[in-house]
Amino acid sequence: MLVSQILKAKGDLVFTVGPAETVGAACALLHSRRVGAMVVLDNDRVVGIVSERDLVRALAEEGAGALSKPVTSFMTHDVIFADPTESIDFLLTRMTDRRVRHLPVCVDERLVGIVSIGDLVKWKISEVEAEADTLKAYIATG
Repeated sequence: MLVSQILKAKGDLVFTVGPAETVGAACALLHSRRVGAMVVLDNDRVVGIVSERDLVRALAEEGAGALSKPVTSFMTHDVIFADPTESIDFLLTRMTDRRVRHLPVCVDERLVGIVSIGDLVKWKISEVEAEADTLKAYIATG
């Protein structure tokens, strides 16, 4: 299963935030959109990703004062990307090794979607269940 297949099924909606947006506003957006991360875009260019983990770190380090600072102060600058042609297994390994839960998907430096570890695990489970059902049907027929 490839990332492109996941995006085709789940859609290409990516919640984004501008680099000047405050940490407080980013917290409110994550909450209202019910997502764990947003891509930080500056003129359609990915400059970072801000996650719940980044925001918790900001509050732990600076307290309530962090809420008025820009997300660029705490976002992850070294973004790890996914390509639509990469497999679920490959990305699960990358995400586990790098300890990230969200990967923006880009084609020619253009943001085309995002996948989470939850998306990948869901599809992997579906893949394994389909394989098991096929094997059961094969065994049952003889």
